[in-house]
Amino acid sequence: MRSAKKQRPAHSPELTVFCRQVRKRSLENRQALAVLHRNTLTGNVMAVLRQELDSMVRCIFLLSISDRRYRNRLIADAVNVRQWRTPDGKCKITDRAMVDLSSKLHGWTRNVYAFGCGFIHLSAFHDYPNKDPFDSLTPEERKDIAQYLRSYHGFAMDSATKFRDIEQVLPGVFDKISGNLECYVKALEEDSDLTE
Repeated sequence: MRSAKKQRPAHSPELTVFCRQVRKRSLENRQALAVLHRNTLTGNVMAVLRQELDSMVRCIFLLSISDRRYRNRLIADAVNVRQWRTPDGKCKITDRAMVDLSSKLHGWTRNVYAFGCGFIHLSAFHDYPNKDPFDSLTPEERKDIAQYLRSYHGFAMDSATKFRDIEQVLPGVFDKISGNLECYVKALEEDSDLTE
């Protein structure tokens, strides 16, 4: 006896566009990261990682919303370049709220996101050839990043590890984020919830 295949729900035009946009951004990020990494432009590699993580955080946030009308409204807002707002429309949804939610699922998200922001926005991190960005991390942030790198990438980071030392694992970090992102995009296409 054959088991019946679960039929995929029909996509709204906005969901189709949203998923296409996320995948296009991810593909461009992958291509850009390869060129940047090959040319040792590590600050920009970090910025690209942060962009990929931004897409993942947004997809996780959408999947956390069980109210399909609200989820669809946010997707339509994303496609139509409108600010995401709370269900009552009174408050903007902040990056921090989305990162906090994703950190419940992936504990490393908050620290990697925050560290990546130092490369998205003009900061002292851009002076990394002269002043190591790891020196600005709290012991807790450093411990969390070390735990992530050890668990997912087999990289042993200690108190003497410098930012330049992690350069070799950054493509693997991108692959991990990108792989998670693709799973979340598929879950959106399948009309799943985060808890499923």
